[in-house]
Amino acid sequence: MLSISRLNQSYGESHTLWDLDLEVPRAACTCVLGRNGVGKTTLMKAIMGEVGVSGGEMRYAQGPATRGARAKAQDGGVELGRVRLEDRSRLGIGYVPQGRQIFPLLTVEENLRTGLAARGDGLKRVPQRVYELFPVLKEMRQRRGGDLSGGQQQQLAIGRALVLAPTLLILDEPGEGIQPNIVTQIGEVIRRLIADDGLTVLLVEQKLPFARRYADHFAIVDRGRRVAHGAIAGLDDELVKRHLTV
Repeated sequence: MLSISRLNQSYGESHTLWDLDLEVPRAACTCVLGRNGVGKTTLMKAIMGEVGVSGGEMRYAQGPATRGARAKAQDGGVELGRVRLEDRSRLGIGYVPQGRQIFPLLTVEENLRTGLAARGDGLKRVPQRVYELFPVLKEMRQRRGGDLSGGQQQQLAIGRALVLAPTLLILDEPGEGIQPNIVTQIGEVIRRLIADDGLTVLLVEQKLPFARRYADHFAIVDRGRRVAHGAIAGLDDELVKRHLTV
């Protein structure tokens, strides 16, 4: 679904991503792993257009739900580098950034409704599917986002991304700073979305048990380069020791 080749990115004189390759297969969860500061979040921001890139290609082969009304793309997909930041969500890419970035003064329902603008079908209300996946959001839909716990805010951020009916969902450390039972719920929702809806998930995660339990594929980034990748069963102790332990 998403094919990244020889991607380069710099912040001023600091070269962050170096000829990075990444394949994100359709209807599966791909987990990007790496120590702090190696470029994982920068990679997600590059995909979404929040930071510019200095070279390489990011080709997004859209699923059936994103064809026609949402974008005019050839069979080989659309080159994301040619798509404006504000238009990438309209291609069917949902993004939950690190830190969640919900609107604290808006209610839960108002936060969710902000995702409707990126849909191509003109839907005016929050899809029931979101409330099925996260029942707590339905219970608290009139409560302000800033009054929720950290775990509930993370569920709200994911729900808001799901409102736009994405075919690719990008999650940047969804388990960061939240209670373990909510982390487990989020993992189970990821698997439900893949199994029931055919969703493709690209995940940044630091927690190895989470990655091993819920991901299908992995890619390790070290100093801006992809240094290992494969099926999650291949994430062995040697790779962990070499590239992930502090």
